[in-house]
Amino acid sequence: MEEILKRFSRREMDIEEACGELKLESIRKVKDFARIDINRSHRSGIPEIIFAEGKSSAEVADIAMALATAKDFALISRAREKEAVEIKKRVGENNEFEIARNKIAKTILVKKKGYEFEKRGKIGLIAAGTADRPVADEARVVAEVCGCEVIKAYDVGIAGIHRLVEPLEEIVNARVAAIIVVAGMEGALPSVVASLVEIPVIGVPASVGYGLGGKGVAALLSMLQSCSPGLAVVNIDNGVGAATFAAKCVRGKPKK
Repeated sequence: MEEILKRFSRREMDIEEACGELKLESIRKVKDFARIDINRSHRSGIPEIIFAEGKSSAEVADIAMALATAKDFALISRAREKEAVEIKKRVGENNEFEIARNKIAKTILVKKKGYEFEKRGKIGLIAAGTADRPVADEARVVAEVCGCEVIKAYDVGIAGIHRLVEPLEEIVNARVAAIIVVAGMEGALPSVVASLVEIPVIGVPASVGYGLGGKGVAALLSMLQSCSPGLAVVNIDNGVGAATFAAKCVRGKPKK
């Protein structure tokens, strides 16, 4: 982009040519099925994250390698075993890249060897129960890619509320910009946390529970009806949405 602007300032191209080249610089077409948003992180502060569901493993691998080549890394969410196999084939042909797969979070990170994510700030991450860990781990992986240091505490739900005291104190003392709280069942933990802290809390209902409303609906409705101020709520199992919102809280926090 800088080179295009320099050429325009030297009058080596007119405004229409410059606009055309800038548009091409922002978008990479992948065969006939995808257009990756190269400059999303510059525009919004959040990189493009590849959602694997609904795509073939070959399509996911093509998109991931194109994005990793352009931006030095690519993150895939809701990844399955077949995506991991396909990407390993592509990376095997190019030893510039390495793969980090989190089976619990269902994520795959492809990045150039030696690439490090810039640390911008801290967030807290709390999961009510061990069964909520897949959603919490998805949020952790995404937050780290977005430049957040994550301080986490798992299995501290309201069935034994005393378990929350020590980890919550540690998280608050770390001066985090926001706290993500993942909870299934009745989804009460985000309301409890929001009532105790002065920083933003992001509630994530998890699809964990029994019977009616047990697929996260009861937790979602409970969080939406919370009387604790300062609680925002994302959709069921949406660790990606919670992590990206928390990352924006980090970016908005003044540096000391």
